[in-house]
Amino acid sequence: MKQIAAGDFKARCLNLMESVNKTKEPLLITKRGRPVAKLVPVESDKPSLIGRLEGIVRITGDIESPIEPPEAWDSVR
Repeated sequence: MKQIAAGDFKARCLNLMESVNKTKEPLLITKRGRPVAKLVPVESDKPSLIGRLEGIVRITGDIESPIEPPEAWDSVR
């Protein structure tokens, strides 16, 4: 993990935040050689659509076939 002094961080804050966002590598901020803060990339707050309901919903039966045969549809006639 990279380290940077608090004074240097203050001077280059915006560039360092962009770098952490791109590389996803945390940055340790020190004051007089002692760690005081850690800048970490934010995790995606949107869960992926695929797999979102895993363990919550159970699919049983055939989910691809229509409920009624095509002959029963009005639009086919």
